[in-house]
Amino acid sequence: MTHALPTQRITVIVGKESTGKSALAAALTGRSPVSTNIQGSTIACETYQTRDDTLIDTPGILLRSDTATTRTALAQLQCHNRILLVVKATHIDDDLADLLPLVAEKQGLVVVTFWDKISPADRAQQVLERWEQASGVKFLPVDARQLRPEQRQQILAALQTLNPFPPQWQAMPAGWQFKPAPTWLEHPCWGRWLAILLLLLPAVAAVWVANSVAGLIEPLIQTGLTSLVNVLSQTPPLLAAILIGRYGLVTMGPLLLVWAVPTVLLYALFLGTYKASGLVERLTVALHPVFRPFGLSGRDLVRVMMGFGCNVPAVISTRACSRCSRQTCMGAIAFGSACSYQLGATLGVFSAAHLPGLVVPYLGYLTLTTLIYTRLTAPKAARSLHNTLMIEQRTFLELPRWSAIWRETQGNLSQFFTNALPIFFGITIFASVLDWLGVITVLAGSIHPLMGLFNLPPDAALAVILASIRKDGLLLFAEPDTLAVLTPLQILTGVYLAGVLLPCLVTALTIAREQSVRFAVGLMVRQAIAAIAFSMVLAWGGHWL
Repeated sequence: MTHALPTQRITVIVGKESTGKSALAAALTGRSPVSTNIQGSTIACETYQTRDDTLIDTPGILLRSDTATTRTALAQLQCHNRILLVVKATHIDDDLADLLPLVAEKQGLVVVTFWDKISPADRAQQVLERWEQASGVKFLPVDARQLRPEQRQQILAALQTLNPFPPQWQAMPAGWQFKPAPTWLEHPCWGRWLAILLLLLPAVAAVWVANSVAGLIEPLIQTGLTSLVNVLSQTPPLLAAILIGRYGLVTMGPLLLVWAVPTVLLYALFLGTYKASGLVERLTVALHPVFRPFGLSGRDLVRVMMGFGCNVPAVISTRACSRCSRQTCMGAIAFGSACSYQLGATLGVFSAAHLPGLVVPYLGYLTLTTLIYTRLTAPKAARSLHNTLMIEQRTFLELPRWSAIWRETQGNLSQFFTNALPIFFGITIFASVLDWLGVITVLAGSIHPLMGLFNLPPDAALAVILASIRKDGLLLFAEPDTLAVLTPLQILTGVYLAGVLLPCLVTALTIAREQSVRFAVGLMVRQAIAAIAFSMVLAWGGHWL
């Protein structure tokens, strides 16, 4: 994050969700934001520099919510006196009524976004001029997604001489509110099914495309690494184990880069497209009534699906969830969001067994058990009928621009490369050392007898142990000797048990950092108990399911 220079003025950008604050900051400074945006929420404050000003972009404010992001934005308001207030032209009366009391007596100006949606613009401009005269504060109408050069100069010039917001001024109502036309997503019968289909589409398409590409590239990479492996095999035993051992950096690193990175990239592009087009907000509203009884709001569900790309940015983005549902959402991500690495390894096992169709019952059972687990662990407040969705009920849909898609994509990629990858390499070294010391083999041997509870052979224990550390451990089920003695139901049971018994260490460490070590440990215990119960049901009752 760029730090403010002592001689520069600090201006805080505030507004509700999906008003275009980040796009405006990027257009004013020529820099793209790097925070993760879901449902329009910048999850952390980002700093932007101009020649004379430091702009702090804050998360979207939900006044009737208790999200961590709203508390972050309100804290910035308390700390600084210069405000750039962003309101949506289509809902300007509601935005001003809610936000003006928060900025009273502070120095500032108002930027009105989505001005291209207002008609007739001449009459609307007269309303803004009357407000300027009554308040003494500048009102500037723009389309933040396509900020024209003259509009940029107007805003930068207005930042030079800010006037104070009146202490108790209330804008006379503009009298307009433009609502977009309903779509099939608002259909009372099958709109929710369409929303579920659209929410699943990015995961299915991203995994299918990425794995198709990876299947072609991986053999080439493995062939190219042969000479490197021969050279590294001459190094000291411990170093060789870390580099080219069963779980070494060179051994497992290509698997990450070939299988996981393409999936994360494609999934981030899909979500970026959904967000830039306004589709995410529509899906959130459509799905909220369906999943509220399970303790998840529509906002939470979007984050759970985001975890199919990478759990790390999904967990971090729960900062924009309500306090009563945030921990439940984290639990759903840890249990049911089969990240690109886990899902890629799962598909690899099914393909090696010549049973690719197992992915259908696998995902079906994973979804069913995740909903049951979430329902059992969600607090009563999250499941209440009074748990309403505190967002705009219908947003405008538009053809997304590439710049907007890439701006949304950058956040997910940044979280993956700066948070997930370093932890992955650390875990790789840790697992390699444990393997070199024989600890993993001892642990696997200690739970050999327990495999009988799941109708699995003792040899499955090693895959379950390793997958609890790193999800690529699932690939041990793909070894020919193992597949030769497993039935399709045993393969399905083993992959499910290894995948959900515990969240991978990357996810667990992220949850501990976002909440606390105590909460993360408690979550892992609850998840292990639920996973054991669900796996036993699958193992012994799968013939009837």
